[in-house]
Amino acid sequence: MRPALLAFFRPLIVVFGLTLLTAAGPAAQSQPLAELQQPWGALLRHYVTPDGRLDYEGLVEEEEQVYAYLQSLRKLKPAEQGWSADDTKAFWLNTYNAAATNLVLEHYPVASINDIRIKVVGGYKSPWDAPVVNVGGQHYSLNQIERELLRDQYHDPRTHFALLYGAASQAPLLAEAYDGARLHQQLEEQTRRFLNDAAFNQLSPQRVQLSALFQSYASDFGTEPQIIEFINRYVSVPVLPTARVEYLSFSWALNNRTGLSTGQALGRQ
Repeated sequence: MRPALLAFFRPLIVVFGLTLLTAAGPAAQSQPLAELQQPWGALLRHYVTPDGRLDYEGLVEEEEQVYAYLQSLRKLKPAEQGWSADDTKAFWLNTYNAAATNLVLEHYPVASINDIRIKVVGGYKSPWDAPVVNVGGQHYSLNQIERELLRDQYHDPRTHFALLYGAASQAPLLAEAYDGARLHQQLEEQTRRFLNDAAFNQLSPQRVQLSALFQSYASDFGTEPQIIEFINRYVSVPVLPTARVEYLSFSWALNNRTGLSTGQALGRQ
């Protein structure tokens, strides 16, 4: 649905969604994670390409569904759900990815997520720092979710291969929602897939050329010997402890289904 039509229908979507939440009453406060994430998972199964890109051209026709899914989180307080730590972690991974996707759809077509500027009181903010999703009555930016609710809480570097950064050089997307019961397996598969794909990392026993994600988040991955120890858990041919470590440029061109076509290596703006 294009912006003009979506602007017309959004108030109806909000009213309908809030009516359902109100009617559900206390039962809505203990909604199972799998049930909550079902609409987002269905969209991923349909619009994530086999190579892990996102078909934004197709998904833009379902923009109201992404928006409605995010609206369903407005009265949900994760701390009151009785979820496990993995359930909560999966919830925030899905919330981040859906919010980032919705942000791109609202400004589509766009060559890079970094081109987006969001109007706020007093000026404009980047897509990373502007509030883009409301969970439990509190607004969050993408950076808040990533730093405060994922990195600071869980200290799991594998999350960098699960987050949708909207970039061609990010890890391929998983074509399903993250689920607490299978989260460890999902993150392991994501990490293994990313590390063994020569489009993102080029590895040999004596020399490794790694995604710039490892460099940008060095505090999460540790020193170069620690990075080598980390990647050796996932690669079939071990990297020597003395291997030379280099970093590849990171393209912030949109992770669209068309692949790398526009944009060069860019830093977050």
